[in-house]
Amino acid sequence: MKLLRNVLAVGMGALLLGSCAKPKDAMEVKIDRLLSQMTLEEKIGQMNQLSGAGLSDDMKNQVRDGKVGSILNEVDVDVVNELQRIAVEESRLGIPLVFARDVIHGFKTVMPIPLGQAATWNPAVVEAGARVAAEEASAAGVRWTFSPMIDVSRDPRWGRIAESYGEDTYLSTVMGVATVRGYQTDDLADPTAVAACAKHFCGYGAAESGRDYNTTWIPEAQLRDVYFPPFQAAAEAGCATFMCSFNDINGVPSSGSKFLNIDVLRNEWDYDGLLVSDWASIQQMVPHGFCADLKDAAYKAANAAVDMDMAGYAYTSHLKELVEEGRVSEAVVDEAVRNILRLKFRLGLFDNPYAPKQDHPYYKEESLQTAKQAAEESAVLLKNEGNALPLDGGCTLLVTGPLADSPRDQMGTWCFDNAEGERAVTPLQALRQVNGLRVMYEPGLAYSRDRSQAGIRRAVQAARRADAVVCFVGEEAILSGEGKCRADLSLPGAQTELICALAATGKPLVLVVMAGRPLTIGTEVQLADAVLFQFHAGTMAGPALADLLLGKAVPSGKLPVTFPTMAGQAPVYYAHKNTGRPPVDVAHIDSIPVGAPQFSVGASSYYLDAGGWPLFPFGYGLSYTTFEYGEPHLSTDLLTESGTLTVTCDITNTGIYDAYETAQLYTRDLVASLCQPVRQLRGFEKVLIPAGETRTVTFELTPDDLAFCHADLRTYAEPGEFQVWVSTDSQSGKPVTFEYE
Repeated sequence: MKLLRNVLAVGMGALLLGSCAKPKDAMEVKIDRLLSQMTLEEKIGQMNQLSGAGLSDDMKNQVRDGKVGSILNEVDVDVVNELQRIAVEESRLGIPLVFARDVIHGFKTVMPIPLGQAATWNPAVVEAGARVAAEEASAAGVRWTFSPMIDVSRDPRWGRIAESYGEDTYLSTVMGVATVRGYQTDDLADPTAVAACAKHFCGYGAAESGRDYNTTWIPEAQLRDVYFPPFQAAAEAGCATFMCSFNDINGVPSSGSKFLNIDVLRNEWDYDGLLVSDWASIQQMVPHGFCADLKDAAYKAANAAVDMDMAGYAYTSHLKELVEEGRVSEAVVDEAVRNILRLKFRLGLFDNPYAPKQDHPYYKEESLQTAKQAAEESAVLLKNEGNALPLDGGCTLLVTGPLADSPRDQMGTWCFDNAEGERAVTPLQALRQVNGLRVMYEPGLAYSRDRSQAGIRRAVQAARRADAVVCFVGEEAILSGEGKCRADLSLPGAQTELICALAATGKPLVLVVMAGRPLTIGTEVQLADAVLFQFHAGTMAGPALADLLLGKAVPSGKLPVTFPTMAGQAPVYYAHKNTGRPPVDVAHIDSIPVGAPQFSVGASSYYLDAGGWPLFPFGYGLSYTTFEYGEPHLSTDLLTESGTLTVTCDITNTGIYDAYETAQLYTRDLVASLCQPVRQLRGFEKVLIPAGETRTVTFELTPDDLAFCHADLRTYAEPGEFQVWVSTDSQSGKPVTFEYE
């Protein structure tokens, strides 16, 4: 797969080829031998995943009786080991359990949310963060995580965009493979390795109206061009498990989709890992209107090759009866159990079932440094008028805003009880530790939705005594993530009023926006002198922001998702089609004369109130220095079917700071049998360029990079003229052209 070759080109290194490659015959022999000894009830038990309930008598009895194959949400290592002991020593066949958890962006040491990790444009940082998470989670006995979420996500209203790597297929692919490798290493039997789970298969990020769990309708050609590639790359990288999505796709819920789970995943991609439902997604096919009752749901899910039922009780309630009735073949059950046992063998659980007791496995210094680097590289500088940043380290600074000292909120969504808020270092705490910096603190608002004006007055009074103001605004953690969708993407509460009042003091105003999604902050950006956007960045967000604000670090983040001007633009993304009337002569609603003729303000594709372009484009991000791009140089202007086109570009650091720049490679197919996007990301390179020096970035393109899925569902490149850019974001740069024949 050509896309996976490009993943290697951005520094992923060798793909995972060890324990998750084609299984050895000896392992399959062991699986078949064990399977032959199992009763139907024991097989169905392996297909049952339950949520942890401590050492309750009911849980112990179910484990002892072989009625459960996996337990999720149990993170007490003593409980884990005792339940494992019962499974191994007291159940009839001694089949170990596999313990699972949603370890999405850290277990104890919390990394930035995945959307923030994507903003680093640094797969090595993402891989390192996943490695920390795996080491910490496995210390609690967790050997399976439901991550990475590689849904291409183009609607900021959707709460789960926080859990994604953004809107782009290629970037999501790179970051997804990096995450898989970080969790699993090259040996799943390593006691610190954790089985990754590619989710949600498939199309969940296209949920209608940005509402969670909602329907999707995606033509198969678009599925194959946009939504499948990250999952196929994950499968090829050895991702141990996959998860069904909640949504129906083209009328069929994913948990009952033979097309997705059998035709594509099993047959086309030759995948032999475990496929698990999402939480109760099998039983939820009933309210979808796809199944009559829970028995019907069990019938359709089993025959659609869903191996394990997560907390849905469909298989334990009805699968034995369905087999006895002949509606589900026992061979179907056997294949599911083979996939489950194969995971347990690959994890080494038959040989080493227990989690070793460890002293101080959490918050290691190197783990905290990994978290800090990820937080630092995830921050995106959106504005820096008059070089307002970095701040003078000897000034008197007012720190204000509801997120300046809110440890739980800075960690973001998907942080459970195991993620300890008291270990998070807030921006206020970090800034107070800076020698020479005089810090005043008035929060202004108690939390992001607070509408009280009393605190704003106190913050304004303090601002008048300060040399500069840094205001930390955004979203509380509870406002993004699963089930947390928003139709209004503006700052909640009275945060805008706080910003307006602070700006009116005339003091230099720096906004730090901490959120789980893109926000519509055009007014606030205009009011501020500088704006630094950081998707919820985890345990070490505070120290990272302090270093960035004071110039000890230089911002290098780039947006992994487009920022709309208004929520009504959503979904908005850079890789859109041009249409027959792209936006020209854009007229704002307030500029139209009263009584103007119908077409006096033109007729092209834009909004009267929001214009034709976003607030900030995909790939955007400033630095404390400036970069000058040369014209891309092509090794040839005629690419042949078996050839390779090399693209080089010189980038000069024209400022005074050594800094990283992420050069982005885009192409466009100018004329095709199916209309193609105006640009598509084909590669990127994050490179350190010292002040005053020039570096050359090099990319390669082959016909596979230009291919798209046609109406006949075959994927290939068409001969014709193409444009190519090497640029700092998805809207800048001048293209050069080449031909493909």
